Amino acid sequence: MDMTKFESLLNDQFNWPDQYKFKFVTKTESVHRVSEILDGHTLEYKESRNGKYTSITSQKLVNSSDEVVEVYKKMSKLEGVITL
Repeated sequence: MDMTKFESLLNDQFNWPDQYKFKFVTKTESVHRVSEILDGHTLEYKESRNGKYTSITSQKLVNSSDEVVEVYKKMSKLEGVITL
């Protein structure tokens, strides 16, 4: 994903500071790694029917599109995390 374009879209759609909702899917065994990056966020977890995967929805008051992009950059370094 082109982060410059994404950041521009965020700035067009949000007035900072604002609440931003992040969504990720990971193997259930890796939830703790994702949760560490999302420290300070309000988190909701939902396991798949077979328990193999967990979707994580987080919400946080962020001050700028830079903060949103930084979270996605950190997540992109974790193997097996799907960004929604």
